Amino acid sequence: MSNPFAQIVEPLDPKQPLKKFFNLSKLEDVRYARLPFSIRILLEAAIRNCDEFLVKKGDVENILNWKVMQHKNVEVPFKPARVILQDFTGVPAVVDFAAMRDAVKKLGGDPEKINPICPADLVIDHSIQVDFNRLPDSLQKNQDLEFERNKERFEFLKWGSRAFKNLRIIPPGSGIIHQVNLEYLARVVMDQDGYYYPDSVVGTDSHTTMIDGLGVLGWGVGGIEAEAVMLGQPISMVLPEVVGYKLVGNPQPLVTSTDIVLTITKHLRQVGVVGKFVEFFGPGVAQLSIADRATIANMCPEYGATAAYFPVDDISIGYLIQTGRDKDKVMCTKRYLEAVGMLRDFKNSSQDPDFTQVVELDLHTVVPCCSGPKRPQDKVAVSDMKKDFETCLGAKQGFKGFQIAPDRHNSIVKFNFEGRDFELAHGSVVIAAITSCTNTSNPSVMLGAGLLAKKAVEAGLTVKPYIKTSLSPGSGVVTYYLRESGVMPYLSQLGFDVVGYGCMTCIGNSGPLPESVVEAITQGDLVAVGVLSGNRNFEGRVHPNTRANYLASPPLVIAYAIAGTIRIDFEKEPLGINAAGKKIFLKDIWPTRNEIQAVERQFVIPGMFKEVYQKIETVNKSWNALDAPSDKLYTWNPKSTYIKSPPFFDGLTLALQTPKTIEDAYVLLSFGDSVTTDHISPAGNIARNSPAARYLTGRGLTPREFNSYGSRRGNDAVMARGTFANIRLVNKFIDKQGPQTIHFPSGEILDVFDAAERYKQAGHPLIVLAGKEYGAGSSRDWAAKGPFLLGVKAVLAESYERIHRSNLVGMGVIPLQYLPGEDAGTLGLTGRERYTIIIPEKLKPQMNVQIKLDTGKTFHAIMRFDTDVELTYFHNGGILNYMIRKMAS
Repeated sequence: MSNPFAQIVEPLDPKQPLKKFFNLSKLEDVRYARLPFSIRILLEAAIRNCDEFLVKKGDVENILNWKVMQHKNVEVPFKPARVILQDFTGVPAVVDFAAMRDAVKKLGGDPEKINPICPADLVIDHSIQVDFNRLPDSLQKNQDLEFERNKERFEFLKWGSRAFKNLRIIPPGSGIIHQVNLEYLARVVMDQDGYYYPDSVVGTDSHTTMIDGLGVLGWGVGGIEAEAVMLGQPISMVLPEVVGYKLVGNPQPLVTSTDIVLTITKHLRQVGVVGKFVEFFGPGVAQLSIADRATIANMCPEYGATAAYFPVDDISIGYLIQTGRDKDKVMCTKRYLEAVGMLRDFKNSSQDPDFTQVVELDLHTVVPCCSGPKRPQDKVAVSDMKKDFETCLGAKQGFKGFQIAPDRHNSIVKFNFEGRDFELAHGSVVIAAITSCTNTSNPSVMLGAGLLAKKAVEAGLTVKPYIKTSLSPGSGVVTYYLRESGVMPYLSQLGFDVVGYGCMTCIGNSGPLPESVVEAITQGDLVAVGVLSGNRNFEGRVHPNTRANYLASPPLVIAYAIAGTIRIDFEKEPLGINAAGKKIFLKDIWPTRNEIQAVERQFVIPGMFKEVYQKIETVNKSWNALDAPSDKLYTWNPKSTYIKSPPFFDGLTLALQTPKTIEDAYVLLSFGDSVTTDHISPAGNIARNSPAARYLTGRGLTPREFNSYGSRRGNDAVMARGTFANIRLVNKFIDKQGPQTIHFPSGEILDVFDAAERYKQAGHPLIVLAGKEYGAGSSRDWAAKGPFLLGVKAVLAESYERIHRSNLVGMGVIPLQYLPGEDAGTLGLTGRERYTIIIPEKLKPQMNVQIKLDTGKTFHAIMRFDTDVELTYFHNGGILNYMIRKMAS
């Protein structure tokens, strides 16, 4: 069907009549100029894709009428320009695509219909671990081990790049997905199929929002939802409220972008922005570089918003030039944005659009800070760190407590490392990692760390050798400017050698600690500390032996590594004493903003970006040497422990099955608040006593060959066994942390997987009870797939993280939410009851459903299918089943 808005199509340049765009200014609608800039992108996509089928004229009207409709729970479709994936989520996506081709063929359809329509990039960045550090060849050793462990996965991905159109693979060793997106993949304005239109992206990683800092609207979605987008389906979303975040003032000289984002994270958590867009405006934005804005946008999931958007301005345009983009294309980008009213001048308040609400931050009030010890929103001023940690030691077990007895607060354990005697105590730093796209994309904090390292070495300071130090840049450009500016040798002297190009410590790929360190921590039951320049520090994520983990800027990571403890007041206590007996304080070696900016202007230049990225797809010789089949249908290897055809589509027919009432379900697990996707489906090491370890051992593997859960997401047998396998899991049925539960029919305490298997064999459905923010953290589709395979039919929680709720819907698991003012406590639920959830024949979005207990009690909960499209997916048993039926019919 022809587009009803075809009359506003015109050439951007009369000399190039075949290059057109939808000129939104021709709508001649006064509402357009009042729309938030982020909503204008949703509007343009709706107009351009309007076909009166997937996208209707009424959808366009609803978006134009945003000021009224934002409060009415209106559903709108959005077709992003592209999709981005990393390998932990990308491998299961390609596995699903391969299995969907098989399923379509079985149902009599054309398997090659299962093919990305929307362009997709997959960046391999999650597989490399810090196995080696403080060695001249740590980088090469870690990369060699990465290929040794993941050869099978990488061959599978290479097959996928050949078998599927529109799927580009960025090989391992290239950098971190979001930094590669920022520096190379992002277009800002697309030039495709004869049209110019705004670049936009959804990604299978929650920190996809980082690209919002460049003015490209993007956010994380579940892997399941991303697969549907790749197959040409629009995202169905509730038209969001937009919180205007006004920045004013100038940052203080010693403040970094990390301090700013940790301050904003705590502030917006208090404001409450879950499910909303945040759009930044005000004169303070003009004081921030694109790298600073990207740092702030990166941590959007930590403050709970869907997107954290900085509209494009002249600084954005300048960044495109700085990073080596084609100048003619950049000028065309600017011309397009001016034509459609999407180029922002933050100093011009007359451009300020309407917002749902406005909150403000004076950048001058920001002070140096960290966040922790267990959550990214728990900001602590650096001046308060010592006192705060010592308070946490004795506080009740929780987000800010470890419940260590007062007489053990000053416990010391002696140990020997490489022939020398050392001591560990509560608060001792054992991991110090400059890691994560949040900070390694930002030259100011990276060069700041380098200059601090230079001054520290020149002052005679050192880092204790047992501390696991590492530097994992987000791209080769970082190494380039650190080397050219002369600071790399000083970083190396302090132990911060380049260990790899990937997420590494930030996602739990921190590798092993020295055995003597682990023994000392265990012997003293010590609260050891990890300090990292990452974006997440949930308990059990960074390393099993670091119970406290703090997010900090790269310079502060080095400072705490030198100090060797978190229990230091930098203002009053020296970092160390040099060989001459002089006390060296942090203020003595902290570089000024002017010092950093001078080095950045000299050494961060376009030529670096061009040189690194022009060879990014071919520079990895190990990747180039990989052999992969080119068949359109994948030949599954039954002996593989990495890649396995999933059982999601077993028995699938073209006919729909009517959803049935869930009868007499047992509760598999009962949780409190803030259960993260790391708790539900950990990405890190596979414990030797776990069900997954037993499975792998049974397949002939040794513990050294286990690799991580994240690397085995292409194998459902491992991932089902890894569901709820986090060693820090707190299940209300059990009086200690650990991945176990009670099997109620027998009364036995079992590993979660083993209990679920017992229930499944007896034909008993299962549910999970939870508190607030269930599914917070990474956009991990296995956190929904895993429970589905365990037989979990529904989750009953007080609230959900946005992406995780979507993933549950995508797998056909019902997300139920307590009515306002109710929870397990007010309803008197113990979790030991059996639950019958009445599913009516006619379902409506967000309807109340009745739940009956075997005790005779009855109550109601909200069925969190938020849109009609989500109900369609549920009737199909999930989004992938829906797509298969659609492609096969």
